[in-house]
Amino acid sequence: MVVLVKVFFIFRLFFIFLCVEYSGRVQGLNFDGDCGMSSASWIVIPARFQARRFPGKPLALLHGRPMLIWVIEACRKVKSAGNVIVATDDQRIAGVVRDYGAQVEMTAGHHQSGTERLAEIAARYPEVKWFVNVQGDEPGIEPQLVERFIALLEERDDPDLLLSAASPLREPDNYRSPHVVKVVVDLKGRALYFSRSPIPFLQDEAAVFPVLSDGPSGVLQHLGLYGYSGRFLRRLTSLRPGVLAAAENLEQLNWLENGYRIEILPCDSPWAGIDTPQELERFAGRWPGYKSDGFC
Repeated sequence: MVVLVKVFFIFRLFFIFLCVEYSGRVQGLNFDGDCGMSSASWIVIPARFQARRFPGKPLALLHGRPMLIWVIEACRKVKSAGNVIVATDDQRIAGVVRDYGAQVEMTAGHHQSGTERLAEIAARYPEVKWFVNVQGDEPGIEPQLVERFIALLEERDDPDLLLSAASPLREPDNYRSPHVVKVVVDLKGRALYFSRSPIPFLQDEAAVFPVLSDGPSGVLQHLGLYGYSGRFLRRLTSLRPGVLAAAENLEQLNWLENGYRIEILPCDSPWAGIDTPQELERFAGRWPGYKSDGFC
């Protein structure tokens, strides 16, 4: 009897060791006695150095700190996130992230989009069920909006659910700028189309600006935020390349062209992504280390 008890405890210790060894590499995931993995949602910030319109953008200084650090700081305020990591192929970015004390994952250099970079992370960590992609050029991202993404992903529990966000576009120059992506939605808040062109066409711009209605009849500015399942990300390479996605250089159009629906969460944030040095300069003038309870 004593021998059987000893064998049982040795087996149990060995089983627990295997569980810890497997789950210990994943920060933010909870271990239980049955080696269960939680379905914690991860925030991943894809960052690349060689941006065409703004080389070195993630490390460009905003009020004395790299723009990427502001993004990481905002994401760390999201209490429901199981983990916050930066995904990059650049050692300069990785070094800054590590010096700040954040987690970084090195990825391949051939990725054409942030979502492709996330797909590599999803393949590396198949136990993570949900991912939120926060672009590294969104220093004004509101933690409350990311909380809404995670809550909706986990509540709906639909592996084909794709989420993004938009806010009312208030500046006429942004309506015409190819650097500002616009989105039009249907009456259920699902994206019909994204474009760098002015959409929807306004018969009388002067009558609409600067006051715009928030909804299908208004002009919405797309925010660099996506929510999706790990399963969707692992299927990403099997999608057919979209003609419209290539023409507009917008990855999300490829999902629409392949028959997926993207639900757009409305947000009243005045802050959008930064694509050029000029946009960073304007942003910095309006955003002196912005702190608030949020708009979303």
